[in-house]
Amino acid sequence: MVITSKDNELIKHIRKLSDKKYREEKKEFIIEGIKLLEEAINENAKIDKVIICDDCNLEGTIYNELKYEIARLDCIYVSEKIFKLISDVKTPQGIMAIIKKEDKKEEIKYDEDLSLILDNIQDPGNMGTILRTADSLNIKQVIISKGSSDVFSPKVVRSTMGAIFRISIIESEDLVKTIKDLKKHKINIVVTSLDTNKSMYNIDYNKSAIVIGNEANGVSKEIQDLADNKVKIPMIGKTESLNASVATAIILYEAMRNKLKN
Repeated sequence: MVITSKDNELIKHIRKLSDKKYREEKKEFIIEGIKLLEEAINENAKIDKVIICDDCNLEGTIYNELKYEIARLDCIYVSEKIFKLISDVKTPQGIMAIIKKEDKKEEIKYDEDLSLILDNIQDPGNMGTILRTADSLNIKQVIISKGSSDVFSPKVVRSTMGAIFRISIIESEDLVKTIKDLKKHKINIVVTSLDTNKSMYNIDYNKSAIVIGNEANGVSKEIQDLADNKVKIPMIGKTESLNASVATAIILYEAMRNKLKN
């Protein structure tokens, strides 16, 4: 059976999953594209349903082993018109899935050697790229403030390229309190700040949590006041600031280089 009506209950459900409140209520989110579905399968994500465009040409885009894995799942077929209606991208690949969120609440692990804290990151593209960068360095824990971009929105999930399945993402109701708790556990709080002359190259990153701030306003003053180290990325050209995801990549890779050296 191929779904051809936008009034179908499943189609209505998928469309509603673009809304954060509905995602939180149902504890589900959407992934789209072959690469993300492959990552979800490899990481044993809870895949509820796979939605496939019946009249889209997927021949040659999915290798046989992945076809076998997909065939084991609950697959629903829809017309191309309906798939484009529920897709979040301009040129859809013709395959998406509904993922169930884990029931357990993620807890902060105080024994992690390097963690990342995101203070009110707003841009979904930045959020996704930052999570992908953290995953590239095998950072297992990212703490985000409540007001940050929703990590389970379609654009963020797509930008992570699968990192969403490997990182423990903890939403903090009160980031100041969370940081105070981290400090009690002897975790060094490092914030990026323009209000310092200390270079990011001149500190020890042993057992640290690095705080990256809002794209427009940086790390909030209340959190800067709790920092053990305020650092800046040296800028020798005329540009005065960097995109949040670029700045994150630079400082995380320096922290990792610092650790590998010691």
